[in-house]
Amino acid sequence: MMVGSNIIYEDENLYVEIEKSEIPWLKIFTKKEYYELSDVPKELRLKLWEVYDILELEMIKYYNPKKINMASFANMLPRVHIHIMARFEYDSYFPEPMWGVKQRESNLILPKAEVFYKNIFEILSKRESHG
Repeated sequence: MMVGSNIIYEDENLYVEIEKSEIPWLKIFTKKEYYELSDVPKELRLKLWEVYDILELEMIKYYNPKKINMASFANMLPRVHIHIMARFEYDSYFPEPMWGVKQRESNLILPKAEVFYKNIFEILSKRESHG
């Protein structure tokens, strides 16, 4: 894990970055900048979805959210990247998307993010070393 960075995992093809937010929110980027998901070579696309599955399942296990949101608009940043967000009934925007209308002030009390990030790094590193 890169200290002082928002990147919590990186390999030769992709990286996982933290989005600063009141909720657990990660983004997966391909290192090479592809414009559309269909531009990504099939093998890398499969790897992207494998990493997504791991992040989603680990978010569910660690945070026990009401719902996981996934987004890939890429209008402002026109390159392939996927957002994974753990949503809670009493976060500031629920049931709106995080880009929607704020519904309330929130005082979410969540487990330590650093432990979650360390877990993600270890799981993805182990996955990478085993092929």
